[in-house]
Amino acid sequence: MSNMALLLRTLARQGVCISRPHCSVLYRHAAPMGTTAKEEMNKFWSKNAKLNRPMSPHITIYKWSVPMMMSITHRGTGVGLSGAISAFALAALVLPGNYPYYLDMIHSLSVGPYLIGLAKFGIAFPVSFHTLNGIRHLWWDLGKGFRIPEVYRTGYTVIGLSIIASIALASL
Repeated sequence: MSNMALLLRTLARQGVCISRPHCSVLYRHAAPMGTTAKEEMNKFWSKNAKLNRPMSPHITIYKWSVPMMMSITHRGTGVGLSGAISAFALAALVLPGNYPYYLDMIHSLSVGPYLIGLAKFGIAFPVSFHTLNGIRHLWWDLGKGFRIPEVYRTGYTVIGLSIIASIALASL
């Protein structure tokens, strides 16, 4: 090691303060230079386990609310829609046949109208919810609608309009 590296290592181990009592609060929590990140992580988790602390943030410490559920659902519908679009695009490239062939195959299954309506609703709801909630987020990007009553009111509005739009789309 070079002399400069040894000097820096020594200063880091000893602390930069000349008198230790003034630095004891900062120095006491400093990790010794001889430990690895894995050892420090293990000490951290064992300390938290000993103190019976939950992992933070953890879903058990939060009271569930409409905005929280809508945020989770918005992310889930976004991931689901992008995955579905990617899967359909890949299927269109890889599978033999064309669209009318697969449409005729679905019609030949002879499933009832209720199951078809449910499938249509299952496709329409994530699209309508993600779209309407995205508009709500754009409204927030303008700096509007951040008061708690407005957050709840717009949330319930998005849920209601999503259900109405999904039923309307499924009935086509």
